Amino acid sequence: MTRQKIQIKKIDNNTARQVTFSKRRRGLFKKAYELSTLCDAEIALIVFSATGKLFEYASSSVNQVIERHKLHPKNVGNKLDQPSLDQQLEDGTFAALSKEVEERTLELRQMRGEELQGLSIEELQQLERLLERGLKRVVETKGAQLMEENERLKKQMMDIPVARMQLFEAGQPSDSVMTNTSSSADPAQDFEGSYTFLRLGLPFPD
Repeated sequence: MTRQKIQIKKIDNNTARQVTFSKRRRGLFKKAYELSTLCDAEIALIVFSATGKLFEYASSSVNQVIERHKLHPKNVGNKLDQPSLDQQLEDGTFAALSKEVEERTLELRQMRGEELQGLSIEELQQLERLLERGLKRVVETKGAQLMEENERLKKQMMDIPVARMQLFEAGQPSDSVMTNTSSSADPAQDFEGSYTFLRLGLPFPD
């Protein structure tokens, strides 16, 4: 009597599916054991049931087989070919910064009146408003700087007479001023006195 071939598809009946899972799982683990024993192979099996229950088998240790799998040259080569998360983030940041620099450069060119072709009316109006705001800030900044410069010049002009007075007082003592003033109070009188002494033949007084 020939054995009927079972069609491989999902079993709809829950009870039949659980029974089949249990039988097939035991048969799979038995085959893995036989292969490991007969051929000295290192085997690890991890199985989760439909309900999430874990079943595992390993000829030595599941973790040991997994670590060996990670260290295999084939897997190491694949990891080296794949960029790390930090590298991916760095590349993404660089791409974003490059795009922003490109956009700002284009914006500056358009503010200088370059590369305006293809802009819509709304974009041109937005650019116009941007230029108006920028011009207003320039005028306000220039006005503030001019006011500061005027205040500085005004202060310098007020300090000039004070500096001149201080220099005059430092270079001309009051005693010498009074002496010069008293000695030259009446030049005509000094001349007449000198002429009288010369006419009489008298010596000049000390």
